[in-house]
Amino acid sequence: MTSPALEIVPLSAERLPEFLAFFDGPAFADNPKWRSCYCQFLHVDHAVVDWQSRSADTNRAAACSRIGAGRMQGYLAYRDGRPVGWCNAAPRSLMEAFAGEPDADAAAIGQIGCFVVAPSERRSGIAAALLDAACAGLKTQGLAIAAATPRRQAVTDAENHHGPLALYLAAGFAIHRSDDDGTVHVRRSLV
Repeated sequence: MTSPALEIVPLSAERLPEFLAFFDGPAFADNPKWRSCYCQFLHVDHAVVDWQSRSADTNRAAACSRIGAGRMQGYLAYRDGRPVGWCNAAPRSLMEAFAGEPDADAAAIGQIGCFVVAPSERRSGIAAALLDAACAGLKTQGLAIAAATPRRQAVTDAENHHGPLALYLAAGFAIHRSDDDGTVHVRRSLV
């Protein structure tokens, strides 16, 4: 039996209720300690904001504000009309967490931040479809490089929230550099 078709759509203010339903519901069903994120971690400067002190209500309100203002981008995956996956992908300039990491190419980078796939839908190709859509969307915005930061030693689904290294390598990304903490910086040309 084949699964119903997957639909990938860009996040928009009109999709806010579905984004919230996904994050309020199945997104972190197996990882409740991250339920309060609402994908805001990369949207704050951690040199200024104490992430651990932020509440779910604060992050939810920030997501609503950013999405409404077009300052948060990404892609939702739908199956049977319901959201089953998310990829946070935007120009690096929209992700304040990178403020302390200067990069000569920053203005040309589209950053793939993270993936969230409903537990019942994992390992069915959703992350790969979201990554393809994200790269295409970043290219359409005139960005020249897609970048991401998977973890080399990630074992659990939660640890792989930046996307598995193998996913990126299979999609044509190359290792740009590695950090001592196991973070691998990968890039792919979009031109």
